[in-house]
Amino acid sequence: MGIVVLTMKASVIEMFLVLLVTGIHSNKEMTKKIKRPKFTVPQINCDVKAGKIINPEFIVKCPAGCQDPKYHVYGTGIYASYSSVCGAAVHSGVLDNSGGKILVQKVAGQSGYKGSFSNGVQSLSLPRWRESFIVSESKPQKGVTYPSTLTYSSSKSPDAKAGETTKAYQRPSAPGTTAQPVTLMQILAMPAAEVTHATLPKPFPFATSATSSPRPQPVGHGSWEMGTQKQDSPGVAFQEPMGADVGLGEMDLWKPGPVLLDAGFIPKEELSTQSSEPVSQGDPNCKVDLSFLIDGSSGIGKRRFQIQKQFLADIAQALDIGPAGPLMGVVQYGDNPATQFNLKTHMNSRDLKTAIEKITQRGGLSNVGRAISFVTKTFFSKANGNRGGAPNVAVVMVDGWPTDKVEEASRLARESGINIFFITVEAAAENEKQYVTEPNFANKAVCRTNGFYSFNVQSWLGLSKTMQPLVKRVCDTDRLACSKTCLNSADIGFVIDGSSSVGTGNFRTVLQFVANISKAFEISDTDTRIGAVQYTYEQRLEFGFDKYSTKPDILNAIKRVGYWSGGTSTGAAIHYALEQLFKKSKPNKRKLMILITDGRSYDDVRIPAMAAHQKGVITYAIGVAWAAQDELEIIATHPARDHSFFVDEFDNLHKSVPRIIQNICTEFNAQPRN
Repeated sequence: MGIVVLTMKASVIEMFLVLLVTGIHSNKEMTKKIKRPKFTVPQINCDVKAGKIINPEFIVKCPAGCQDPKYHVYGTGIYASYSSVCGAAVHSGVLDNSGGKILVQKVAGQSGYKGSFSNGVQSLSLPRWRESFIVSESKPQKGVTYPSTLTYSSSKSPDAKAGETTKAYQRPSAPGTTAQPVTLMQILAMPAAEVTHATLPKPFPFATSATSSPRPQPVGHGSWEMGTQKQDSPGVAFQEPMGADVGLGEMDLWKPGPVLLDAGFIPKEELSTQSSEPVSQGDPNCKVDLSFLIDGSSGIGKRRFQIQKQFLADIAQALDIGPAGPLMGVVQYGDNPATQFNLKTHMNSRDLKTAIEKITQRGGLSNVGRAISFVTKTFFSKANGNRGGAPNVAVVMVDGWPTDKVEEASRLARESGINIFFITVEAAAENEKQYVTEPNFANKAVCRTNGFYSFNVQSWLGLSKTMQPLVKRVCDTDRLACSKTCLNSADIGFVIDGSSSVGTGNFRTVLQFVANISKAFEISDTDTRIGAVQYTYEQRLEFGFDKYSTKPDILNAIKRVGYWSGGTSTGAAIHYALEQLFKKSKPNKRKLMILITDGRSYDDVRIPAMAAHQKGVITYAIGVAWAAQDELEIIATHPARDHSFFVDEFDNLHKSVPRIIQNICTEFNAQPRN
């Protein structure tokens, strides 16, 4: 009996000890949990703007897909608070398009924000803004408490459910301290000085280049003071527009007196004058009319076609599309080409990218030559948005090689003033070159063969590296050689025989001949310019190159030239034209002299003609009736057969007009393309 009792007591003691140990272990675990509460990172959507969040420093998680241009970003490095938080993170390179966690810190407003293209995101420029922020990797600072719930400037956060209220935010604490919650109403009730110290973060270092924006100051100590708008530079402060992002709660909380401007509030006097979101008018330093010819053939496949579309979308983002800058249209080719949209269909980068995403593959062969002919004949028309004063650029994208010839079609395009660029992706390997319809097709197509106009990309996966160089070259309008054609790049000086043998009636016929030639050219200050000299024994400048800058004015000036009458000193007339007319020609212009005479000169023409040739003046000699053909050949530029013309009577002068213009253009287009 005694043995049984002892055994029971031992069992009870053993159970008690097990329970005691278990309890102690559980208590330790609970203590650990209390001491180390788990931090929950709040999630936000791609469209959330920094100005909507009151917290001055916080960690958030961004979803995937924030690279989309509909989430606008303003600035580079330091971003205006009107920017998408997650879009700025992608632009800065802290995140990629797959999303992730970031640390956001508010800083003072800047006097301006410069846009740039980075990491697949085109940020925009913006004037002065009241608040800025920067993003960095989500590495919490020791001793700093970050909010698990963000505080928004409106009464509800974008993701708040009905009935939920916005929680107060906590200011990041100094190490070893505990942040106390501060509500919005408490902030409004505080004196201005107390608000500054109670709610604003301390400054933190941020590296900037020597040419970047000024070093950011702590929020509240920059260009704004409590209750007073203070501007660092002249001009009206550019404030965040009202609308969906300015909630009723924010408006209800506004009261006269000290206001926490950098926490997302807008001065009352500015609430009624807010502008809509800024819309770019385009980059005036890149005013070009641009056509992309994209490969929609069956051979490219769906995956590579999608990569091609993404490349176009990146180009649309990198170019600041707008009426004052570049305009862009797209033509897709397969068996036959078709315009997806023309130059005037989409007037900003956002709409352009949306349209590119909707393009579907046509299929068929890769008839590039046919597509170039299509663009030359139809795309760059006034009806399709061609502006006339902007260079025409066609970028041709080819997977492998074309299935037709491109040389002749490209020559006609160049002669029409179209600057052709070729991007060849995955060109024919050595064992494939036997299948190529036209060897060396890219060099036969482009405006110059010096590498400026052509890109050879080894793989579609490397296509994105071509984007920035292409944009730079397309916008370098000074180097777009094909913009200058035989019809828009010359200073043409007419030297007209007004001697007695011509007569009044025939002189009118000569003037009509001069007008017919002039009509064929594009006339303006920057295109072809026309001047005229009349001579007998003496010489007279009728009008110089800088006198008239439109075709109607030139034609009227030609009509008003009065017949002089006298002798025929052709040599002296050539010398006079060189000194009084061509000496004032622009350095980048082709100099063309067209001399019309009806007889042998009274003076020597050899020395003046040689001087003209040595000075680079291309001389055409037109003889009528009694003109001496040996003199015409001396005056004319070599070869004389292309530069001297003779007709037996004045009424036949008009027959030589087409050939003269053709010879001018043939000579221009024969210039080396390297």
